Amino acid sequence: MQNIRPISFWHESIARELTQRDSITSDIESDIAIVGAGYSGLWTAYYLKIMDPNLRIVVIESHSICFGASGRNGGWCTGFLPVTLSELSSQHGRQAAIDMYRESFATVGEIQRVLLQEKIDCEFQKGGTINGATNVVQQSRVIDEVAEFESFGFTESDMRMLSLEESQQRINVNGLIASSFTPHCAAIHPAKLVVGLAETVERLGVKIYENSPVRAIHKNELLLDHYRVRADVVVRATEGFTSQLAKHRRNLVPLYSYMVATEPLSVAQRQEIRWNNRETYHDARNMIIYVQITRDGRVAFGGRGAPYHFASQVKPEYDRNTLIHNRIISAMHEVFPVTREVPVSHRWGGPLGVPRNWHPSVIYDPKTSMASLGGYVGNGVASTNLAARTLAHLIAGDNHPLTKLAWVNHPSRRWEIEPLRYIGVNGLLRISNQMDRHEESKGTPDKIRSKILDIFL
Repeated sequence: MQNIRPISFWHESIARELTQRDSITSDIESDIAIVGAGYSGLWTAYYLKIMDPNLRIVVIESHSICFGASGRNGGWCTGFLPVTLSELSSQHGRQAAIDMYRESFATVGEIQRVLLQEKIDCEFQKGGTINGATNVVQQSRVIDEVAEFESFGFTESDMRMLSLEESQQRINVNGLIASSFTPHCAAIHPAKLVVGLAETVERLGVKIYENSPVRAIHKNELLLDHYRVRADVVVRATEGFTSQLAKHRRNLVPLYSYMVATEPLSVAQRQEIRWNNRETYHDARNMIIYVQITRDGRVAFGGRGAPYHFASQVKPEYDRNTLIHNRIISAMHEVFPVTREVPVSHRWGGPLGVPRNWHPSVIYDPKTSMASLGGYVGNGVASTNLAARTLAHLIAGDNHPLTKLAWVNHPSRRWEIEPLRYIGVNGLLRISNQMDRHEESKGTPDKIRSKILDIFL
């Protein structure tokens, strides 16, 4: 690992494009104050400004615009959500579930429209997603997912099974026995999207402050170490760093996700692996992996499964984990044997925000003028856009159809107190890992552990 740079490839590749912005040095008055300059905060500022150019909007970031998940994620701009159609249907009704997914799928196109309009080059390529299976248990999950979408009235234009021949012509995946395809995903350079959005909202008149940690959020007021920001509406867009705010410590659990990137593949290696349309790839194992190939031909491979840290701690030293990174590299070599010949150039990680019910939400209380959006469980590249548009219409009070979506003002109970939270979250992570081992070795579902997951998630 000593030859691998312990920094996000995305960050390193745009370092020269980053400019340092002002910090807050006095009290501020504004119409809208947004905490967090990631995708959620920037998209919210963008749509509010489009709807009302006269709004005074400030976005306040505790570090820099590319510091959080928006600048170092897997670069999947996907229309899929962390909750399934069946789960949404059971909580909100069949039509609400369909509406939620229809709008989420359409969001990929909306993002592409804005990128073209605002001339943001974030290496967007809508190649879709392949979901693969390398054992019979994973195969049943892939088949069941396609069947579920069909049962809700979605068609092959949304998701379909691939023949092995077609799948291997797209991406040459080792040991694949079945796969599905959806067009509702694009590969992007995530940090370039953050930079482009920040520059766009600044052109529209939004002021972004960096290195200005917010310590507390109250009605119409944000408290920093020495200054106050007063606003008619306050928006919390803090996602994986929400636990750093004392009154919100149990709202979202910060779970770490890790990535590696290789050096660019050679022409011969690219021919062996194919992958000419930059499809994103994952498989149906329980411990999630997510993969894309960059515009310059690097394999960017990520995975979950890192331990949860006691009391929802978030620290810079947690961004790298040798054990987990080695597992991710091993998984990459297993899925794409050709990568054994390619040096790994970067390794990095960071927290994502997970609500207790794994259900993202858009919250707005017109009585207090306090708002929040998030809980994307790692699916936020596209979801942030839809959430921001939804929130902008909620704040405007214009009764737009988006304000009727299932995630609007959807509550999630708070996570358990410690040490129950620590024991429970890490226990469930271990169970997921053990389920994958069982399924791989036995070729049968791990029914007991699966039942445990269903009870506690």
